[in-house]
Amino acid sequence: MTTLYLLRHGETEENVKHILQGCMPGTLTEAGREQAREAARALLAVDFDAVLTSDLKRATDTTDIVMEVMKEGGKSPSVMQTPLLRERDWGSATGKVVDGVHKIEIPKDAESVKTMKHRSRIFLDFVRKTYPDKTVLAVSHGLMCRCIQAVHRGVEIKDVEKMVNAETRILQLD
Repeated sequence: MTTLYLLRHGETEENVKHILQGCMPGTLTEAGREQAREAARALLAVDFDAVLTSDLKRATDTTDIVMEVMKEGGKSPSVMQTPLLRERDWGSATGKVVDGVHKIEIPKDAESVKTMKHRSRIFLDFVRKTYPDKTVLAVSHGLMCRCIQAVHRGVEIKDVEKMVNAETRILQLD
């Protein structure tokens, strides 16, 4: 059985401003960098065989911090970036404020939930096939982490509790 740890990136300036980031790079706040360090320290007890990360900057920056802490702890698993772990592409809604006051409609050019679920299935199949009986850390984004969990559990995304920045969830893949 493969063990998959999902880690949401640290807080970004855009999170603080309630900006729908989608595939924007994002900039970690100092709090977000500290969240990444804390998450990494908590994960030091785990022997990861690999670390997979979204190729968006906020995730790669989180991964870099995690890897620094792991290296200090004497661990150095391989790291691979993959667009499979990217956040949902919100299309023309990208960059808009969504704070509960400013309502937006999901535009037609946004990535569909069906496409996100398909990407999640491809990712989970890749992890199972590439890392059988291994332990893998995946650094991704809030909605994408929820989508991966939903596909794994066979439920809708809305049925998966939201993740806070730098939160970790564990999946057992058989």
